[in-house]
Amino acid sequence: MESQKRCKGCKKYLTVPPAQPCAFCYKVNKPSKRDKIVPQLLGLIDGYANRPSNNNYYNAPYGQPVQPPAYGGGYASPVYGSGYYSPQPQQPPSFYPTAYDGGYYNPTPAPSPQALSPPLVYGNNGYYNNYNRQSSQKHEQKRAVLCGVTYKGHRKTLPASINNVRTMHQFLVKLGFQIGSIRILTEEQSDPTRTPTRRNILMAMKWLTEGCRSGDSLVFYYAGHGSRVTDSDGDEKDGYDEALCPVDYSQYGKILDDEVNSTLVAPLPHGATLHSIMDTCFSGTLLDLPYLCRIDRGGFYKWEDHNSHVSSFKGTRGGKAICISACDDHQNSADTSAFTGNAIGVLTYSFVQAVQSAGELTYGDLLDNMRKLVREAQEQEGQNAPFASSTSQEPQLSCNKRFEIYSEPFIM
Repeated sequence: MESQKRCKGCKKYLTVPPAQPCAFCYKVNKPSKRDKIVPQLLGLIDGYANRPSNNNYYNAPYGQPVQPPAYGGGYASPVYGSGYYSPQPQQPPSFYPTAYDGGYYNPTPAPSPQALSPPLVYGNNGYYNNYNRQSSQKHEQKRAVLCGVTYKGHRKTLPASINNVRTMHQFLVKLGFQIGSIRILTEEQSDPTRTPTRRNILMAMKWLTEGCRSGDSLVFYYAGHGSRVTDSDGDEKDGYDEALCPVDYSQYGKILDDEVNSTLVAPLPHGATLHSIMDTCFSGTLLDLPYLCRIDRGGFYKWEDHNSHVSSFKGTRGGKAICISACDDHQNSADTSAFTGNAIGVLTYSFVQAVQSAGELTYGDLLDNMRKLVREAQEQEGQNAPFASSTSQEPQLSCNKRFEIYSEPFIM
């Protein structure tokens, strides 16, 4: 017999099965970790899903041993009807996570010391001296492009971009990305094809998706200035295209979200996943993905439909594209020294710290924990901080398809 529990929405004592709406307030009660092994999907897709955060950031400090996650592999694609998820029969997963170390998912054994030769050391310019190593001809399932623009000599220079790229590089190596499969674009590079110009950024995007296969995990990271320009083709609801600002944008132009989508998103085949981390202003829909997740501080969320009313295609070839951006399209992002004493992007630090501080993590947990870290920095910096104003930043999540964010495990 099912025990009587208090509804998390209306607080009434009554039997409320996990992942089912309360008979009084119709809120959906989050199942416990024990209930997560039951193949039920939670919440609402076109309505709100009621789920207080489980505070992974505070409950699972980085470095403590973690137990294997309770989820049993992938989740079946939901069927949308009447605003609710329809549970579908689950197929046995083809693989299970094999090892967790320090909160990171490591599907393959760690490489031998010889495989990481030459060692990571800093050169005279404060940068890794082996970033320019040529990628091997072997197809790597994990590949990344890290782009950091400092705009040296500009009145709005961004010195934190170098720290951001360095932080992300170390983070990805710990996640199992090989050094030769990570392409770096910064103004510190001696190779002219590795400076963050408009042409080089677009070429790096094409390199990332070229020959992409099912099972590949791709990462595109950008730290630099972002912008908004008037939409010229009528495919933006707010009338603006979001854009990246390469180091030579004043001469050769910005990179519009339409170009980012056609280069990074459109080529993704079935079974491939792209995570784009955008630490820049006006970045909520920088990949032009059809769905933006709107979530409040109580954990209530809904997917906002951004499908264009024009005929231009914004989807993939069956793959999954996820964008984690620093702020909404009308907001500003910032760098801060509140976290480490050195300037670093608020989005970059909160993203890396949120992942490292939890063993089992869903996309909902990730977004909740990132936003808590951002609010902590805002409180520490005070009301005069550039990200503590009426346009203060809140990390955003968008995707080319809707999914239940508190059930889908975060794996990169």
